[in-house]
Amino acid sequence: MKLHIHQTQQTIAEFSQIFSYLKQAYEKSASHSLHLFPELFLTGYPLQDLCLQDSFVQKYLDLLQEINTWSKNLSDKQDTCFLLGGLKYDNYDSRQQNYQIRNVVYKLIPGKELEAVYTKHLLPNYDIFDERKYYWTGKEPFSLEWCDRHIGVLICEDMWPSTFYDHDPSQMLFEHYQNNKVQPDLIVNLSASPFALGKQENRVQRGMELSHQFGCPFAYSNRVGAEDEIIFDGSSFIVDAKNKKMAQLKSFVADELIIDIEKSNQSQDSDYQSNPEHVWQSLFTPKLDLSKKPAQLISLSDEQIETSLEAIQFSLQEYATKNGFKKFLIALSGGMDSALALTIARMSLKDDQSLEAIYMPSQYSASLSYDLSFELCQNLGVKLTTLPIKFMHSTARNMFSQYFKTPLEGVADENIQSRLRGTLLYARSNQTGSMVINTSNKSEIAVGYSTQYGDSVGALSILGDLFKSEIYQIAEFINKKYNKVIPEGIITRPASAELREDQQDSQTLPPYDVLDAILEAILSYQYSKSEILDLGFNQEDVEKVFHLYRISEFKRYQFCPIVKLKMKSFGFGYRLPISKNNYIYT
Repeated sequence: MKLHIHQTQQTIAEFSQIFSYLKQAYEKSASHSLHLFPELFLTGYPLQDLCLQDSFVQKYLDLLQEINTWSKNLSDKQDTCFLLGGLKYDNYDSRQQNYQIRNVVYKLIPGKELEAVYTKHLLPNYDIFDERKYYWTGKEPFSLEWCDRHIGVLICEDMWPSTFYDHDPSQMLFEHYQNNKVQPDLIVNLSASPFALGKQENRVQRGMELSHQFGCPFAYSNRVGAEDEIIFDGSSFIVDAKNKKMAQLKSFVADELIIDIEKSNQSQDSDYQSNPEHVWQSLFTPKLDLSKKPAQLISLSDEQIETSLEAIQFSLQEYATKNGFKKFLIALSGGMDSALALTIARMSLKDDQSLEAIYMPSQYSASLSYDLSFELCQNLGVKLTTLPIKFMHSTARNMFSQYFKTPLEGVADENIQSRLRGTLLYARSNQTGSMVINTSNKSEIAVGYSTQYGDSVGALSILGDLFKSEIYQIAEFINKKYNKVIPEGIITRPASAELREDQQDSQTLPPYDVLDAILEAILSYQYSKSEILDLGFNQEDVEKVFHLYRISEFKRYQFCPIVKLKMKSFGFGYRLPISKNNYIYT
């Protein structure tokens, strides 16, 4: 048979687009072919509360009816089968609210109606996932018997064994074949699996394990797209029972694969034991080198940097396209973060898009900051406008002294400079209809080293899942690859917010290599203070980082969406109450 893997990219709830793709797939289909689509292809993913809204449900049910009407009128290619991810609403009544929703695989054979044949068993409820809030779980394994072939079906999480769940769907499917003395010819997985650095290697390894266990090829179809901060990279693949990758589709782009699958002549491995290193919990392994004292954050490899840059650019373009933006706006400071954000935005720019930078100096801004900003914009071919805030700042100081009888000084004076910049930035955004790109990094977000409604503003944070030390690594990588497009002076100068005389980040924070390693231990390891001290860190640094981390939740709560590059990130998958006893971190 011919297996046709569809790695699709559709906007959530864009039902006409989804139906159009399905019809085109049918028109191009060869006889005796099995078409494999991603999880929830018919709706998009993740839906969150959208799947509960009556307007969405009614339009989705209309889509299913359209597909059924269209399919029943088809008279050829009836030896073709489509496996489509979608939702199944049982006893839907918006007024009664007693209906059930299932995440299912639909079987569609030309000339017949859609048939829901398999319900997802494992509903993840960790990190960015909250599927148990919406869906009912499946209980039975399913093998598609079609054209003298036996095809085992799983949905996304069902392929990952874990003690977190009360059963293992892949093992149930295996036992189904064993009990019925049937040799499967293919195992398929319909996925909507979010991207994270290093995750693809785990997917392929787990696919190889399943392929070896079942004695047949394993095919994995994943969706493509960026939904706010969550990226779906595609990277669909197929492996055979000899632990060989037969093919892999492209990352971050819609793609298709047609491959011939022979009837299996191997047998299942009845002694197989799943590898605990590839259960889903292992995906949250922190990136620290514990052999060193103090422990160090493991540097990104060149391949990881390339992938991160590709993912960021893809996510930025997806967000802009889906929300109607063709103009981008960045506040440039002469520092590393804004320089990298501008560079990446420029790298992603399309012919019909524009990018503008605004430099907003205060009385504390060094002349070098302008020189470096100007040089960067010259290198990138980006328009730079200088918009000084010193007079607005002076006016604000005078107003506070006059009306509040209290001078504006200290943190209040520093923050108002940042907020003035935010105000001007968004005035320009309103004026031109441009999308403001946030320039904060993960280190700053973790310790609250930014001003709420000031430098923390933006529609999307493209660097918010990268520690400051990683920002420098990526800048160095770009300069090696693109002939030092980022001025060396930006990379080598001490980091500073330039909100007071001779200010440097090192006056407030530990060195970034120390800070970032402590933060990784807190965020990914969930280590306590004493455990982090055992890694060789200075007690004063650990106390300071914990203090800043715990008092900054209110800032993170109101932060813009952050492009998710790692398994554990701030944003949608990180949810803590603002109001709590902050001294639990001991």
